[in-house]
Amino acid sequence: MADAFPLDYSRARADFLTAAEEAGARVRTFALPGHSGPDGGELCVDTAYLGPPDPLKLLVTVSGTHGIEGFCGSACQTGILLREGVAKAAAGTTTGVLLVHALNPYGFAYLRRVNEDNVDLNRNFVDHDAPPHNGAYDAVHRTLVPADADEFAPRELVANLTALRVRLGPQRLQEAVTRGQYRHPDGLFYGGDAPTWSRRVFETVVAEQVAGAAHVGYIDLHTGLGARGVGEPIFRGGRDADAHQRARRWYGDALTVSERGTSSSTPIVGNTATAVADGLGAGSRLTAITLEFGTQPGPEVLLALCADAWLHRHHPPNDAVRSDLKRLIRDAFCPADDARWREQVLQRAREVFEQAVVGLTDARPGEDA
Repeated sequence: MADAFPLDYSRARADFLTAAEEAGARVRTFALPGHSGPDGGELCVDTAYLGPPDPLKLLVTVSGTHGIEGFCGSACQTGILLREGVAKAAAGTTTGVLLVHALNPYGFAYLRRVNEDNVDLNRNFVDHDAPPHNGAYDAVHRTLVPADADEFAPRELVANLTALRVRLGPQRLQEAVTRGQYRHPDGLFYGGDAPTWSRRVFETVVAEQVAGAAHVGYIDLHTGLGARGVGEPIFRGGRDADAHQRARRWYGDALTVSERGTSSSTPIVGNTATAVADGLGAGSRLTAITLEFGTQPGPEVLLALCADAWLHRHHPPNDAVRSDLKRLIRDAFCPADDARWREQVLQRAREVFEQAVVGLTDARPGEDA
């Protein structure tokens, strides 16, 4: 099954649509205006749905929120949910399964974690009239994004990042960098100054295909944090008082919580689960996680992000995507030549999907009303 991982965005999309058609899913497509892929093809968010018209319970999975991380998420959706039939088996008279594929198609196609405007989509779901300020990022921005770096200088960058890590400590540095920031459009983890196209598409999907369900199980597929090959379920909500306890029943002791310091992820703002929680009706329940697959140590992932930011500041997209520097970010978010890692990912994703299906099926009295 390791060959389920696509070679590029175009192949990922073609495989997903073929598998959705073979499974009998209902497909919707949203094309990104004004942009095309490196091969000249359309860039699209596609959704595939199996189940009744108005499901009481709904499992939602999302891939490619962070563009390049879609290689992993797409393989899990296409290979396990569609081709292995997990989604079709889960769908029933009251239960539906919705797959949102390549939520950030530009980043997927151009091997970027961010979108066409350098925006981190998973930090974009905030009130942009009063965005949260991350003063700690201000202090590290110019180390991550040197203003006068006309040439990429990896040794100097590594030395500066190492010094920053020693001065702040790994935890404080991660918090400063990854929480999300709204003042540096050329920086890392930039949440934007307005709702992105992908955010608007996702809010439409939530309003039209999710909002009517009484109980939603939500899984956003990601890579880049944690131990290599380990799939960590990170609690992302549910606003009812029982949401965390319910998620613990579904996913067991592996469940982590960023706000409690038990996760490889520090607390973040403006993630996609916010849109689901905001879009659900009163009384509906949400059990949301990020499923995060580890790849490389944190310093190597950060170096790859800094290198990619430099690359796209100095080269047009079609040149940047073909640069040898892209190897760094590809290895940081989807190791291209590690069959063992891919098998671990698929096995763990299968387990978590099945846990979510059982959780929705076995919801206790009052949990899905």
